[in-house]
Parts: sequence; structure tokens; C-alpha cells
Amino acid sequence: MEAKKTVKDGYDAIAYQYLESRTQKTTDLQLLDEFIRMQPAKARVLDAGCGAGIPVTQILSAHFEVIGVDFSEKQIEMARKNVPNANFVCQDMTKLDFSDQSFEGICSFYSIIHIPREEHRMLLDNFYRMLKPKGLTLLCLGAEELETDIERDFHGQRMYWSHYGADTYETMLKEAGFIPLLSKIVPDETYGGKHLFVLAQKENSQK
Repeated sequence: MEAKKTVKDGYDAIAYQYLESRTQKTTDLQLLDEFIRMQPAKARVLDAGCGAGIPVTQILSAHFEVIGVDFSEKQIEMARKNVPNANFVCQDMTKLDFSDQSFEGICSFYSIIHIPREEHRMLLDNFYRMLKPKGLTLLCLGAEELETDIERDFHGQRMYWSHYGADTYETMLKEAGFIPLLSKIVPDETYGGKHLFVLAQKENSQK
């Protein structure tokens, strides 16, 4: 699909520049503290759209057994060097086939917003499937409606975004079976704009 190729090629090309821009201690990273606090010791956690592994995978791997997934070969190559105590898979996060109830937690920072929004409900359903009962997910989602946006100079490359607004995601998460625990609009201190961060829990069921 052209949109995904734009994202993949873009992040392959800007791997080093993007890593430098995302290594700051920003408000969004503080939300990881609650996610970490609520996880059991030695939990198995998926970082979906992990990029080069810094800072999110690196922070998580200090506490948990972490698997990072990204479909940019360059980003995964860097992640394996940056976070040697985590495991990494180069794969499209919309096509993950880990077993049912594989993880106690799933994080995704600044990745879902690059996927065509028509695929977001299917992605949430798959996250739900892969989580254990009462498992947690911390997701960066769109704060406002944006069907399609292509920027032609994102670190010198084309880049694609697509997402729904906060109200739609709240409904979508509940329909997928998640119980929202925390919802916060967070300004993007690096690139401007704002994003919705949601901490949600899988219902204690076998759905």
C-alpha cells in the first residue's frame, strides 16, 4: 500500500535524525511510569512500532521481557544495537500473529498514527487478542480527526499520517473490550500538534 511504503521508506531514510529528536525526556514518557508500575515483575511486553528502541523500548527493557516490532529494517537494525537486552522483529504491526494472550502489556508510541485509520479497529482487536486477561495497553492515538495528511519535508522525506479523534478512539477501545484507565491529551513537544495517550486494560474475560 502506498501509504505504508511512504512511512517505511521515510523512516528508513531518517533513522538517525529521528532518533536524535526523540531522545529527550518529554511529558509523553512520564506516562510510561504508571504503565510500568501496574505491570507484574518480569512481564512480557510488546513495543509495537518501536523504531530504533530509544527511549521507550530501552526504558521498558529495564523492567520487563520486551519484544519490539517495526517494519523499518534500518530502525530495527539500530534497535538491536541500542537495546541488546530486548528482542526485535521486523514486521508490519498490523499483521502480528503472536499467540493469544502472549503479553501482559502492549505499548505503542507515535506509530498507530502512521497507519491508515480504517485499519485501527482491526489493530486494537488484535492487541486485545494478544493481551492476557487484565493486561494493559498504553497507546498514542490521534487527538483530532485527520483522514489523510502527507508532509513532503519531514526531515527531508515524505511522511504520512491518518487518525480519528479522541471521542472515536474512546468508543473504539470500549467496543474492542478495553476498559480505559487514563486518557490524556499530550502536546508533541518535538514536532508540535497534540496526541491522545490512553492507558487501558483488557477485561478479565476470554473474549
